[in-house]
Amino acid sequence: MSDPTPDRPGTPPVAVTFPDRWAVAAPVAGDTTPIEVHALEDDTVLLRQSKRSSFEAPFLALLFGSRRALLLDTGATADPDAFPLRATVDALVDDWLGRNPREDYGLVVVHSHAHGDHVAADPQLADRPATVVVGKELADVQAFFGLGEPGSADDEVPFDLGDRVLTVLATPGHHPTAITLFDPRTGILWTGDSVYPGRLYVDDRRAFVTSTTRLAAFAATHGVTWVVGAHVEAARTPRTEYPLGARSQPDEAPLALAPDVLTEVADAAAELARALPGRVVRDRFAVVDVTSRRTLARLLLGSRVHRLRGRNRLP
Repeated sequence: MSDPTPDRPGTPPVAVTFPDRWAVAAPVAGDTTPIEVHALEDDTVLLRQSKRSSFEAPFLALLFGSRRALLLDTGATADPDAFPLRATVDALVDDWLGRNPREDYGLVVVHSHAHGDHVAADPQLADRPATVVVGKELADVQAFFGLGEPGSADDEVPFDLGDRVLTVLATPGHHPTAITLFDPRTGILWTGDSVYPGRLYVDDRRAFVTSTTRLAAFAATHGVTWVVGAHVEAARTPRTEYPLGARSQPDEAPLALAPDVLTEVADAAAELARALPGRVVRDRFAVVDVTSRRTLARLLLGSRVHRLRGRNRLP
């Protein structure tokens, strides 16, 4: 394993590099790549599912410690032919072990939350040797990490991969099972569907405000360098987004966000109670109240218009 010293308090995180564009966000004719893989650094890999198999095109992360690796999310498709997650993860782990030989190396599979586009390929990994797939229910998540309810003494707990100690935070609002991971090695705050460049769907407004306010305060005191979520729906042009169900996003915004976005999201979420029709828009994201029928109708109408105009087809 690479130098683990970035886990020590006060040590600067290692440098990471994000791709400027993702080919699987706008697949061209003949490109059938099911999963695009990018190494942010030697021990951190970012994966993205292709728009060919799911318009959601979620991001997944594979973090390597000295004793075990952690896979964050399993994508939106169960079929291993369309979405060969197990084969991809096996190859990445084998490659890492080739550079960092050791015995009895484990894998833990966790979820940013339990929505279907983040857990679909769990069955591919269920029988993988030396692998634990954490359950999708809130009780499963809490029991595995020893994580308490938000506001309790144990709503923020460490999780050690071996010379790489992550912080796990309970951050409901988008979904009751939502968690956020902080990795001191890279300075990345992995926020799942709570914060990313796109539509931030809020199922529990009060919980979402509390969680995002807490994340903003956490980032200010823990050396967060990047906020990395699980999707991109925003375009590079500010206040512009791709519609729900878009199968090609050729000019999407970069995935990684600066930590100041957390305060923006928290402030926007606080405005949501006064917003009509349940939507607050900022340059890099929109906070959307999915409990509002009017808001949902608007989203679905935009998606339908997009399809009728023939913009939902892949080459």
